[in-house]
Amino acid sequence: MALEMKVPSPGESITEVEIAQWLVEDGDYVEKDQAVAEVDSDKATLELPAEASGIITLKAEEGDVVGVGEVVCLIDTDAAKPGSDDKGDSESKDEKSAEAEEKERQESTEDKKDSDKAAAKTEEPSKSSTPSQKQDDTYATGTPSPAAKKILDEKGIESKDVKGSGRDGRVTKEDAVEAKASMGSPGTGTRGEERKKMSMFRRKLAERLVSAKNDTAMLTTFNEVDMSPIFALRKKYKEEFKEKHGVSLGFMSFFTLAVIRALDEYPAVNSMIDGDYQVSYDFKDISIAVSGPKGLTVPVIRNAENLSFRGVESEVKRLAIKARDGKITVDEMTGGTFTITNGGVFGSMLSTPIINPPQSAILGMHNIVERPVAIDGHVEIRPIMYVALSYDHRIIDGKESVGFLVAVKEALENPEELLMDGDIKRSLEL
Repeated sequence: MALEMKVPSPGESITEVEIAQWLVEDGDYVEKDQAVAEVDSDKATLELPAEASGIITLKAEEGDVVGVGEVVCLIDTDAAKPGSDDKGDSESKDEKSAEAEEKERQESTEDKKDSDKAAAKTEEPSKSSTPSQKQDDTYATGTPSPAAKKILDEKGIESKDVKGSGRDGRVTKEDAVEAKASMGSPGTGTRGEERKKMSMFRRKLAERLVSAKNDTAMLTTFNEVDMSPIFALRKKYKEEFKEKHGVSLGFMSFFTLAVIRALDEYPAVNSMIDGDYQVSYDFKDISIAVSGPKGLTVPVIRNAENLSFRGVESEVKRLAIKARDGKITVDEMTGGTFTITNGGVFGSMLSTPIINPPQSAILGMHNIVERPVAIDGHVEIRPIMYVALSYDHRIIDGKESVGFLVAVKEALENPEELLMDGDIKRSLEL
Protein backbone atom coordinates (compact mmCIF):
# COMPACT_ATOMS: atom_id res chain seq x y z
CA MET A 1 0.00 0.00 0.00
CA ALA A 2 1.29 3.45 -0.92
CA LEU A 3 1.03 5.88 1.98
CA GLU A 4 0.74 9.54 0.98
CA MET A 5 2.89 11.81 3.13
CA LYS A 6 1.47 15.31 3.30
CA VAL A 7 3.01 18.51 4.61
CA PRO A 8 1.86 18.94 8.22
CA SER A 9 0.96 22.38 9.55
CA PRO A 10 4.06 23.83 11.29
CA GLY A 11 1.92 26.39 13.12
CA GLU A 12 -0.81 28.95 12.87
CA SER A 13 -0.77 31.35 9.90
CA ILE A 14 1.73 29.18 7.96
CA THR A 15 0.15 28.01 4.69
CA GLU A 16 3.18 26.84 2.71
CA VAL A 17 6.72 25.56 3.16
CA GLU A 18 9.77 25.09 0.97
CA ILE A 19 11.59 21.78 0.54
CA ALA A 20 15.04 22.80 1.76
CA GLN A 21 16.73 19.40 1.49
CA TRP A 22 15.82 15.78 0.96
CA LEU A 23 17.70 13.62 3.46
CA VAL A 24 16.99 10.43 1.48
CA GLU A 25 17.14 9.42 -2.17
CA ASP A 26 14.22 8.44 -4.35
CA GLY A 27 13.73 4.69 -3.92
CA ASP A 28 15.45 4.44 -0.53
CA TYR A 29 14.02 2.28 2.22
CA VAL A 30 13.08 4.44 5.22
CA GLU A 31 12.18 3.55 8.79
CA LYS A 32 9.19 5.01 10.61
CA ASP A 33 10.00 8.37 12.25
CA GLN A 34 13.25 8.67 10.26
CA ALA A 35 13.85 12.26 9.11
CA VAL A 36 13.37 12.27 5.34
CA ALA A 37 13.46 16.00 4.59
CA GLU A 38 14.12 19.46 5.96
CA VAL A 39 11.44 22.03 5.20
CA ASP A 40 11.69 25.78 5.57
CA SER A 41 8.73 27.83 6.74
CA ASP A 42 8.82 31.59 7.15
CA LYS A 43 9.61 31.08 10.84
CA ALA A 44 11.84 28.00 11.17
CA THR A 45 13.47 24.99 9.54
CA LEU A 46 11.78 21.75 10.54
CA GLU A 47 12.41 18.05 9.91
CA LEU A 48 9.79 15.91 8.18
CA PRO A 49 9.68 12.39 9.72
CA ALA A 50 8.55 9.29 7.82
CA GLU A 51 5.06 8.22 8.86
CA ALA A 52 5.76 4.54 8.16
CA SER A 53 8.51 2.15 7.05
CA GLY A 54 8.88 1.33 3.36
CA ILE A 55 10.27 2.41 -0.01
CA ILE A 56 9.98 6.16 -0.53
CA THR A 57 9.07 7.90 -3.79
CA LEU A 58 9.73 11.64 -3.88
CA LYS A 59 7.01 13.84 -5.39
CA ALA A 60 8.65 17.25 -4.92
CA GLU A 61 12.07 18.68 -5.74
CA GLU A 62 14.40 20.62 -3.46
CA GLY A 63 13.45 24.29 -3.62
CA ASP A 64 9.79 23.58 -4.42
CA VAL A 65 7.22 25.59 -2.48
CA VAL A 66 4.36 23.31 -1.41
CA GLY A 67 1.20 24.10 0.48
CA VAL A 68 0.29 22.62 3.85
CA GLY A 69 -1.59 19.38 3.18
CA GLU A 70 0.03 18.71 -0.21
CA VAL A 71 1.59 15.30 -0.93
CA VAL A 72 5.41 15.47 -1.07
CA CYS A 73 6.26 11.77 -1.15
CA LEU A 74 4.81 8.26 -1.18
CA ILE A 75 5.89 5.36 1.03
CA ASP A 76 5.27 1.80 -0.16
CA THR A 77 4.56 0.08 3.14
CA ASP A 78 4.34 -3.38 1.49
CA ALA A 79 7.92 -3.24 0.25
CA ALA A 80 10.37 -5.57 1.96
CA LYS A 81 13.37 -4.14 3.73
CA PRO A 82 16.60 -4.63 1.74
CA GLY A 83 18.56 -7.61 3.01
CA SER A 84 15.51 -9.38 4.41
CA ASP A 85 15.18 -11.80 1.40
CA ASP A 86 17.26 -14.96 1.04
CA LYS A 87 20.66 -14.85 -0.62
CA GLY A 88 19.53 -16.42 -3.90
CA ASP A 89 16.81 -13.85 -4.42
CA SER A 90 19.15 -10.98 -3.64
CA GLU A 91 21.78 -12.29 -6.09
CA SER A 92 19.23 -12.62 -8.91
CA LYS A 93 17.94 -9.14 -8.18
CA ASP A 94 21.48 -7.79 -8.25
CA GLU A 95 22.11 -9.47 -11.61
CA LYS A 96 18.89 -8.06 -13.06
CA SER A 97 19.59 -4.60 -11.74
CA ALA A 98 23.16 -4.73 -13.10
CA GLU A 99 21.85 -5.76 -16.53
CA ALA A 100 19.25 -2.97 -16.42
CA GLU A 101 21.86 -0.42 -15.42
CA GLU A 102 24.20 -1.52 -18.23
CA LYS A 103 21.37 -1.33 -20.76
CA GLU A 104 20.34 2.11 -19.51
CA ARG A 105 23.98 3.30 -19.68
CA GLN A 106 24.28 2.14 -23.30
CA GLU A 107 21.00 3.83 -24.27
CA SER A 108 22.01 7.10 -22.61
CA THR A 109 25.38 7.01 -24.42
CA GLU A 110 23.66 6.50 -27.77
CA ASP A 111 21.16 9.29 -27.02
CA LYS A 112 24.01 11.62 -26.14
CA LYS A 113 25.83 10.85 -29.40
CA ASP A 114 22.65 11.51 -31.40
CA SER A 115 22.03 14.79 -29.57
CA ASP A 116 25.65 15.89 -30.09
CA LYS A 117 25.34 15.22 -33.84
CA ALA A 118 22.07 17.13 -34.01
CA ALA A 119 23.58 20.02 -32.08
CA ALA A 120 26.58 20.12 -34.40
CA LYS A 121 24.30 20.30 -37.44
CA THR A 122 22.26 23.14 -35.99
CA GLU A 123 25.35 25.06 -34.87
CA GLU A 124 26.98 25.11 -38.32
CA PRO A 125 24.45 27.38 -40.07
CA SER A 126 24.19 29.65 -37.02
CA LYS A 127 27.97 30.14 -37.00
CA SER A 128 28.04 30.98 -40.67
CA SER A 129 25.25 33.51 -40.25
CA THR A 130 26.91 35.35 -37.32
CA PRO A 131 28.94 37.82 -39.42
CA SER A 132 25.94 38.85 -41.46
CA GLN A 133 23.90 39.33 -38.26
CA LYS A 134 26.53 41.66 -36.87
CA GLN A 135 26.58 43.62 -40.10
CA ASP A 136 22.78 43.83 -40.37
CA ASP A 137 22.06 45.74 -37.14
CA THR A 138 18.63 47.39 -37.24
CA TYR A 139 16.87 50.08 -35.27
CA ALA A 140 15.58 47.31 -32.97
CA THR A 141 19.07 46.10 -32.01
CA GLY A 142 19.67 46.72 -28.31
CA THR A 143 16.13 48.00 -27.73
CA PRO A 144 14.67 46.48 -24.52
CA SER A 145 11.09 45.32 -24.14
CA PRO A 146 9.04 47.21 -21.51
CA ALA A 147 9.52 44.40 -18.98
CA ALA A 148 13.24 44.23 -19.72
CA LYS A 149 13.60 48.02 -19.40
CA LYS A 150 11.99 47.97 -15.97
CA ILE A 151 14.36 45.25 -14.75
CA LEU A 152 17.42 47.01 -16.19
CA ASP A 153 16.39 50.30 -14.57
CA GLU A 154 16.07 48.55 -11.19
CA LYS A 155 19.54 47.08 -11.63
CA GLY A 156 21.00 50.36 -12.87
CA ILE A 157 22.23 48.83 -16.12
CA GLU A 158 22.18 50.58 -19.51
CA SER A 159 20.43 48.67 -22.29
CA LYS A 160 23.38 49.33 -24.63
CA ASP A 161 25.54 47.23 -22.30
CA VAL A 162 23.30 44.18 -22.73
CA LYS A 163 23.47 41.89 -25.75
CA GLY A 164 19.95 41.13 -26.93
CA SER A 165 18.96 37.60 -27.87
CA GLY A 166 15.55 38.50 -29.25
CA ARG A 167 14.49 39.11 -32.82
CA ASP A 168 16.74 41.64 -34.59
CA GLY A 169 18.85 41.87 -31.40
CA ARG A 170 16.09 43.08 -29.11
CA VAL A 171 16.76 42.82 -25.35
CA THR A 172 14.29 40.38 -23.83
CA LYS A 173 13.13 40.02 -20.26
CA GLU A 174 15.35 36.95 -19.90
CA ASP A 175 18.37 38.98 -21.08
CA ALA A 176 17.59 41.63 -18.46
CA VAL A 177 17.20 39.07 -15.67
CA GLU A 178 20.58 37.51 -16.50
CA ALA A 179 22.34 40.87 -16.98
CA LYS A 180 24.91 41.80 -14.37
CA ALA A 181 26.12 45.24 -13.41
CA SER A 182 29.74 45.98 -14.22
CA MET A 183 32.18 45.16 -11.43
CA GLY A 184 34.85 47.46 -12.90
CA SER A 185 38.03 46.46 -14.66
CA PRO A 186 38.99 42.89 -13.75
CA GLY A 187 41.98 42.43 -11.48
CA THR A 188 44.71 39.83 -11.67
CA GLY A 189 43.32 37.52 -8.99
CA THR A 190 40.50 35.00 -9.14
CA ARG A 191 37.01 36.52 -9.43
CA GLY A 192 34.61 33.70 -8.70
CA GLU A 193 30.92 34.17 -8.04
CA GLU A 194 28.24 32.03 -6.44
CA ARG A 195 24.53 32.63 -6.82
CA LYS A 196 22.03 30.70 -4.72
CA LYS A 197 18.43 31.24 -3.79
CA MET A 198 17.77 32.34 -0.21
CA SER A 199 15.70 29.97 1.89
CA MET A 200 12.09 30.85 2.64
CA PHE A 201 13.10 31.45 6.26
CA ARG A 202 15.85 33.88 5.22
CA ARG A 203 13.57 35.69 2.75
CA LYS A 204 10.88 36.13 5.40
CA LEU A 205 13.45 37.35 7.92
CA ALA A 206 14.71 39.93 5.42
CA GLU A 207 11.14 41.04 4.74
CA ARG A 208 10.40 41.44 8.47
CA LEU A 209 13.59 43.42 9.10
CA VAL A 210 12.84 45.85 6.27
CA SER A 211 9.24 46.13 7.46
CA ALA A 212 10.41 46.96 10.98
CA LYS A 213 12.55 49.80 9.64
CA ASN A 214 9.85 51.15 7.33
CA ASP A 215 6.71 50.68 9.43
CA THR A 216 7.91 51.88 12.85
CA ALA A 217 9.21 55.19 14.20
CA MET A 218 12.31 53.47 15.54
CA LEU A 219 14.78 55.33 17.74
CA THR A 220 17.65 54.05 19.90
CA THR A 221 18.86 55.28 23.27
CA PHE A 222 22.14 54.21 24.89
CA ASN A 223 23.70 53.82 28.31
CA GLU A 224 26.61 52.06 29.97
CA VAL A 225 26.65 49.51 32.77
CA ASP A 226 29.39 48.85 35.32
CA MET A 227 29.46 45.05 35.45
CA SER A 228 31.71 44.86 38.54
CA PRO A 229 28.94 43.76 40.99
CA ILE A 230 27.79 40.96 38.66
CA PHE A 231 31.39 39.88 38.09
CA ALA A 232 31.88 39.65 41.86
CA LEU A 233 28.69 37.61 42.37
CA ARG A 234 29.50 35.20 39.56
CA LYS A 235 33.05 34.73 40.76
CA LYS A 236 31.85 33.86 44.27
CA TYR A 237 28.84 31.67 43.47
CA LYS A 238 29.10 30.34 39.89
CA GLU A 239 30.79 27.03 40.82
CA GLU A 240 28.33 26.29 43.61
CA PHE A 241 25.42 27.35 41.37
CA LYS A 242 26.52 25.07 38.51
CA GLU A 243 27.19 22.14 40.82
CA LYS A 244 23.71 22.35 42.33
CA HIS A 245 21.60 23.30 39.30
CA GLY A 246 23.57 21.89 36.35
CA VAL A 247 23.61 25.23 34.50
CA SER A 248 26.02 28.15 34.56
CA LEU A 249 25.24 31.42 36.28
CA GLY A 250 25.51 33.60 33.17
CA PHE A 251 24.69 37.19 32.31
CA MET A 252 21.31 36.41 30.70
CA SER A 253 19.56 35.72 34.00
CA PHE A 254 20.69 39.09 35.42
CA PHE A 255 19.63 40.96 32.27
CA THR A 256 16.31 39.12 31.97
CA LEU A 257 15.32 39.81 35.59
CA ALA A 258 16.50 43.43 35.28
CA VAL A 259 14.30 43.82 32.18
CA ILE A 260 11.29 42.32 33.98
CA ARG A 261 11.75 44.79 36.84
CA ALA A 262 12.00 47.70 34.38
CA LEU A 263 8.91 46.51 32.48
CA ASP A 264 6.94 46.65 35.73
CA GLU A 265 7.99 50.28 36.10
CA TYR A 266 7.38 51.19 32.45
CA PRO A 267 4.50 49.01 31.14
CA ALA A 268 4.30 50.92 27.84
CA VAL A 269 7.53 49.19 26.79
CA ASN A 270 5.70 45.86 27.21
CA SER A 271 2.89 46.83 24.86
CA MET A 272 2.13 46.74 21.13
CA ILE A 273 0.15 48.66 18.54
CA ASP A 274 -2.88 46.98 16.98
CA GLY A 275 -4.46 49.40 14.52
CA ASP A 276 -5.77 52.31 16.56
CA TYR A 277 -5.30 50.48 19.86
CA GLN A 278 -2.46 50.02 22.31
CA VAL A 279 -2.37 46.48 23.71
CA SER A 280 -0.61 46.10 27.07
CA TYR A 281 0.25 42.80 28.75
CA ASP A 282 0.49 41.85 32.42
CA PHE A 283 2.87 38.98 31.59
CA LYS A 284 6.44 39.13 30.31
CA ASP A 285 7.29 36.76 27.48
CA ILE A 286 10.94 37.52 26.78
CA SER A 287 12.31 36.68 23.32
CA ILE A 288 16.01 35.77 23.19
CA ALA A 289 17.79 36.27 19.86
CA VAL A 290 19.93 33.22 19.02
CA SER A 291 22.15 32.75 15.97
CA GLY A 292 21.42 29.33 14.43
CA PRO A 293 22.73 27.45 11.39
CA LYS A 294 19.90 28.80 9.21
CA GLY A 295 20.04 32.36 10.51
CA LEU A 296 18.67 34.35 13.42
CA THR A 297 15.97 32.68 15.50
CA VAL A 298 14.11 34.22 18.43
CA PRO A 299 12.75 31.63 20.89
CA VAL A 300 10.54 32.87 23.72
CA ILE A 301 10.82 32.45 27.49
CA ARG A 302 7.17 32.26 28.60
CA ASN A 303 6.09 34.10 31.75
CA ALA A 304 9.67 35.01 32.60
CA GLU A 305 8.36 37.06 35.54
CA ASN A 306 7.71 33.78 37.38
CA LEU A 307 11.25 32.43 36.93
CA SER A 308 14.22 32.58 39.27
CA PHE A 309 17.87 32.88 38.25
CA ARG A 310 17.98 29.09 37.93
CA GLY A 311 14.76 29.00 35.92
CA VAL A 312 15.94 31.65 33.45
CA GLU A 313 19.35 30.05 32.92
CA SER A 314 17.79 26.59 32.41
CA GLU A 315 15.28 27.90 29.88
CA VAL A 316 17.90 29.95 28.01
CA LYS A 317 20.15 26.90 27.74
CA ARG A 318 17.32 24.64 26.56
CA LEU A 319 16.09 27.04 23.89
CA ALA A 320 19.58 27.98 22.69
CA ILE A 321 20.57 24.32 22.21
CA LYS A 322 17.38 23.57 20.27
CA ALA A 323 17.83 26.67 18.10
CA ARG A 324 21.47 25.88 17.27
CA ASP A 325 20.60 22.25 16.51
CA GLY A 326 17.79 23.37 14.20
CA LYS A 327 15.16 21.63 16.36
CA ILE A 328 13.32 24.70 17.63
CA THR A 329 9.57 24.57 16.99
CA VAL A 330 7.40 27.32 15.55
CA ASP A 331 5.40 27.47 18.78
CA GLU A 332 8.58 28.13 20.77
CA MET A 333 9.27 31.18 18.58
CA THR A 334 5.74 32.52 18.48
CA GLY A 335 4.75 35.53 20.55
CA GLY A 336 7.03 37.44 22.87
CA THR A 337 6.44 40.90 24.33
CA PHE A 338 10.04 42.11 24.54
CA THR A 339 13.36 40.97 23.01
CA ILE A 340 16.94 40.77 24.29
CA THR A 341 19.79 40.35 21.81
CA ASN A 342 23.46 39.92 22.64
CA GLY A 343 25.85 41.06 19.93
CA GLY A 344 28.61 41.01 22.50
CA VAL A 345 29.18 37.28 21.98
CA PHE A 346 30.48 38.19 18.51
CA GLY A 347 32.57 41.11 19.80
CA SER A 348 30.18 43.96 19.04
CA MET A 349 30.96 47.09 21.05
CA LEU A 350 27.85 49.07 20.11
CA SER A 351 24.89 48.64 17.78
CA THR A 352 21.32 49.76 17.13
CA PRO A 353 19.23 46.57 17.27
CA ILE A 354 16.13 46.35 15.08
CA ILE A 355 12.73 45.94 16.76
CA ASN A 356 11.16 42.48 16.49
CA PRO A 357 7.60 43.24 15.17
CA PRO A 358 4.96 43.50 16.49
CA GLN A 359 6.90 44.21 19.69
CA SER A 360 7.72 47.79 20.55
CA ALA A 361 11.24 47.54 21.97
CA ILE A 362 14.44 45.49 22.02
CA LEU A 363 17.45 45.60 24.36
CA GLY A 364 20.91 45.17 22.86
CA MET A 365 23.77 43.77 24.96
CA HIS A 366 27.39 44.22 23.86
CA ASN A 367 30.89 43.13 24.77
CA ILE A 368 32.42 43.94 28.14
CA VAL A 369 35.59 46.02 28.03
CA GLU A 370 37.73 47.35 30.84
CA ARG A 371 37.50 51.15 30.67
CA PRO A 372 38.67 54.03 32.86
CA VAL A 373 35.76 55.59 34.76
CA ALA A 374 35.51 58.32 37.39
CA ILE A 375 34.59 56.92 40.83
CA ASP A 376 34.28 59.39 43.73
CA GLY A 377 36.64 61.83 42.10
CA HIS A 378 39.34 59.39 41.01
CA VAL A 379 39.88 57.11 38.01
CA GLU A 380 39.32 53.37 38.23
CA ILE A 381 39.37 50.60 35.64
CA ARG A 382 35.96 48.88 35.52
CA PRO A 383 34.37 46.25 33.23
CA ILE A 384 31.89 48.30 31.21
CA MET A 385 29.14 47.19 28.83
CA TYR A 386 27.31 49.55 26.52
CA VAL A 387 23.59 48.79 26.28
CA ALA A 388 21.11 50.02 23.68
CA LEU A 389 17.32 50.18 23.66
CA SER A 390 15.61 50.50 20.28
CA TYR A 391 11.96 51.43 20.63
CA ASP A 392 8.91 52.44 18.61
CA HIS A 393 8.40 56.15 19.26
CA ARG A 394 4.76 55.88 18.17
CA ILE A 395 3.92 54.17 21.45
CA ILE A 396 6.92 54.81 23.73
CA ASP A 397 7.97 58.38 24.60
CA GLY A 398 11.56 59.45 25.15
CA LYS A 399 11.04 59.80 28.89
CA GLU A 400 9.81 56.20 29.17
CA SER A 401 12.55 54.74 26.98
CA VAL A 402 15.36 56.52 28.81
CA GLY A 403 13.77 55.73 32.19
CA PHE A 404 13.45 52.08 31.23
CA LEU A 405 17.13 51.79 30.26
CA VAL A 406 18.22 53.60 33.42
CA ALA A 407 16.13 51.15 35.48
CA VAL A 408 17.90 48.25 33.76
CA LYS A 409 21.27 49.89 34.48
CA GLU A 410 20.41 50.43 38.15
CA ALA A 411 19.35 46.81 38.65
CA LEU A 412 22.51 45.46 36.99
CA GLU A 413 24.77 47.72 39.03
CA ASN A 414 23.04 46.82 42.31
CA PRO A 415 21.72 43.28 41.78
CA GLU A 416 21.92 42.18 45.41
CA GLU A 417 19.41 44.80 46.51
CA LEU A 418 17.21 45.25 43.43
CA LEU A 419 17.14 41.72 41.97
CA MET A 420 17.81 39.53 45.02
CA ASP A 421 16.05 41.43 47.84
CA GLY A 422 19.26 41.38 49.82
CA ASP A 423 19.33 37.55 50.08
CA ILE A 424 21.76 36.13 47.53
CA LYS A 425 21.63 32.50 48.71
CA ARG A 426 17.84 32.36 48.57
CA SER A 427 17.68 34.06 45.16
CA LEU A 428 20.22 31.63 43.71
CA GLU A 429 18.50 28.70 45.49
CA LEU A 430 21.75 27.61 47.12
